[in-house]
Amino acid sequence: MTEFHPFAKYIQIIGKGPNLSRPLSEQEAYEAVGMILDGAVEPIQLGAFLCILRLREEVPEEGAGFVRALRDAIDRSAGGALTVSGADLDWPAYAGKKRQLPWFLLAALVLAQNGVRICMQGTENHTPGRIYAREALAALGLPIAGSLADAERHIAHRNFAYLPLRALLPRVQDIIELKPILGLRSPFNTFARQANPFKAPYQLLTVAHPAYADIHCAVAERIGQAHMAVFKGEGGEAERRPHKPVRVKSLHDSLISEEAWPPILNEGTAEADPDLTLGRLMAVWRGEEKNAYADAAVTGTAAVVLRLMGKAETPDDALSLARELWAARTKSRLGNAA
Repeated sequence: MTEFHPFAKYIQIIGKGPNLSRPLSEQEAYEAVGMILDGAVEPIQLGAFLCILRLREEVPEEGAGFVRALRDAIDRSAGGALTVSGADLDWPAYAGKKRQLPWFLLAALVLAQNGVRICMQGTENHTPGRIYAREALAALGLPIAGSLADAERHIAHRNFAYLPLRALLPRVQDIIELKPILGLRSPFNTFARQANPFKAPYQLLTVAHPAYADIHCAVAERIGQAHMAVFKGEGGEAERRPHKPVRVKSLHDSLISEEAWPPILNEGTAEADPDLTLGRLMAVWRGEEKNAYADAAVTGTAAVVLRLMGKAETPDDALSLARELWAARTKSRLGNAA
């Protein structure tokens, strides 16, 4: 009799049909993801595992197991050499933009210019026709970190680093790039963004589908993330949609709460920007292009971070402070670089 592959048991748990299948426990998810990251599964097993999980909404126990396994893989790759206090804010950028330029990058850079140490980690190339953070930052002339050590140096120099998932967890980037083959996103798309490589006390997340906000909050609580905010962002990125109200869910020391933020501009739906030339990012930063939408997206996004970090008592106060910081930015430099 042929012996079952060690990974087969995890597929059996989730794939035995509506009456016999069940979600993975946190420990089971941790073990399964660990095997995947170690390359100890067959390609057909990986495809089956990802597709079965995608058929239903993941549960927090599974998400916590995923994130624990990812964090342990990062720690092993770093060899214990990271400075845990190297970043204040973890900012995943995973979706890419297709309707608007990535104005959230300017929000991150103005916060960095005002002392917030940010690690932005993200992926690219999984969906055609989108602008990803990496290419936009390159257009702004900012370096891209090639390793965790690089990212730590960039944060020390300018309070900001962009660390591609390919440099952080190459196996996960490979899996995310299976989307055109599988035709589906996978749980790695959902949970890799919570990996938080520098263990920053604050984390900013966004979702394309509001139901995932509850899952992210529950996972964050289970894994001990101290502070987190999550909201539905423009195109799935951590960027306020200025014409829309937004509900921001927050986690502070295991307490989950929610705030309703009003629209910044007249309520409605903004049209897709017909000009996605990356050079416009620098033009807006320098004040060479006047753009009410961009200003509102930048300040609205920065306001969520300021509120998350306890630098403002209310959403209105946070937006006022964000506008002050944006108006006072040093237009001759990006971030905190000299």
